[in-house]
Parts: sequence; C-alpha cells; structure tokens
Amino acid sequence: MTDLRVSKRSQARIRIAMQGPSGAGKTYSSLLLAFGLTGNWSKIAVIDTENQSADLYAHLGQYNVISVGSPQTPEKYVEAIEICEKAGMEAIIIDSISHEWETLLDIHSNMPGNSFSNWAKITPRHNALLNKILSCSAHVIATVRTKQDYVLTDKNGKMVPEKVGLKGVQRDGLEYDFTIVFDVNIRHQASASKDRTGMFVDVPDFVIGVETGRKIADWCMEGASASQKQSSFSLTEQFEESLTFHDSITNCQTMDELIKLFNANPSLQQVYRDEFIAQKNKLINQPNFRQNGTAAH
Repeated sequence: MTDLRVSKRSQARIRIAMQGPSGAGKTYSSLLLAFGLTGNWSKIAVIDTENQSADLYAHLGQYNVISVGSPQTPEKYVEAIEICEKAGMEAIIIDSISHEWETLLDIHSNMPGNSFSNWAKITPRHNALLNKILSCSAHVIATVRTKQDYVLTDKNGKMVPEKVGLKGVQRDGLEYDFTIVFDVNIRHQASASKDRTGMFVDVPDFVIGVETGRKIADWCMEGASASQKQSSFSLTEQFEESLTFHDSITNCQTMDELIKLFNANPSLQQVYRDEFIAQKNKLINQPNFRQNGTAAH
C-alpha cells in the first residue's frame, strides 16, 4: 500500500471523450487539443481504427500513429495503449473507441446460450479497457461516433436538412469514466455535456483549438487541492454529507437513476467518482442488465 498524500492537481491526467457524427471534425479537434496539452507533436500518438484517417492531418505535425485492425477487440486497444506508454507518449488519441463496443456487440450476438449470462463474459473485457484508460500515464482523448439523423432547419427562409448527432456508439455510462465530454456538431462547434473542471459549463458553442488544450493543461497543473476546497466544512458535516450522498448512490437501482443523480450533482462528481463507478459496474454486471442500461425488475 502506498503512503497517504494530499491530492495535487499536477498529478492529474485528463480523460476526454469527443463525440459527434461523421464529418464533425473529431479527429482534427482531438489533434489540436492534444498539441495544446503537450506542446510537442512527437509526444502525441493516435490509435487509429478508422482506416488510416489519422494520416489525413499529417500536415499539422509529426505525431505518431498505431493502427488497430479488425476485429477491434478491447485487448488490441489495451496493447496499443501500452505500446504508446512505453514509447513515452504524453497524449494518446483513441480514434475511435466506438469500434470496440461494436465488436463486442457482434461477439455477444454470436454467442450460444443465454443472452443475459453471456454479458458476464463480455463485460470484464470492456471494463479492462476502461480501467486501462483510467490508469494510463498519458492524457487520453477518445473519439466516439454518434448515430446519425437529419433534422430540417430554417436557413434564409428555406427548410434544409442538416445532419445531427444522436446517442454515442458505446456502452451506456461511458461518460462516468471521463473528465470532460465534448459534443461536436457538424459545424465543428463543441459544447461540454459533462465537465468536472468547470471551465466549459454553460459556455456557448465554440471551435476546439490548441488554446483549448492549453487551458485544460493549466487546469491539470494548477488549482486548489480537494482538501482545500472542502476546508469550509467541519469534519462532522463532511462525514454526515458523505454518508448521505454515498447512500444515494448505492440506492440507485438502474442506470437511468444513477445517471440522473450524477448529472444533478456536478460539484460532487469528482469527489464521489469511485463510488459512481463502483455502482455502475455493480448494475451492469447484474445478470438481468439490459443493453439500454437499466436492470429488469
């Protein structure tokens, strides 16, 4: 067991999900973000599952690329991350993480036997990848494809179809494992649907650039520790609040309830991060867990 220490922002490594429809600019935005985080193209690696799409932006700088071929299993992603870590990469872009989930869905659909019990074999493989991302020594940016749809919008008095992104192609609850989730639209504008840093909350849609990465890098290196933020509470108040909110988390019986509680308490997301993840894993490991993220009763 390691020694108890005071939390330090300088030891933080950011975990960012970049989700949006095809053509939204997720890869390009991720590269600019990574350069802002590191300031060095040679310290950036792209784990490419998109048929060498990462090479389309080679003019930006001499970043590194490692390709993951089909079938894109969680184990291949983990191996690619480990290769990047050993090479001393400071920012790793997973482009995209959606292929991993689609591969697992294909494997599950072809497995004989009971569908619910088969998830007990699939879930640990998926969790192994998430745990690797969380423990990675580098910053991690994962792109997530969204299911596409078209809506009619008014442009100069004419109704024209516009492509929009819907739900991300990944397992429900993925947002728990990331510090920031950026939603990028077809106009290449981003908004934060989740932000533990607090820097992008209620910020109008913006275009992600190098400065965005630098801003996040500053947050990783600076700021008050968790203990300083809680100094205004007495020990008794902290203990009572901890028990009450911890019970609220463990009392969630479905993913919908857990996500609702998580989104309703942005100031407590980081403090109770481990508890949220533990309850999420408890729910999805239930034999009667449904793909849509709720448990059958």
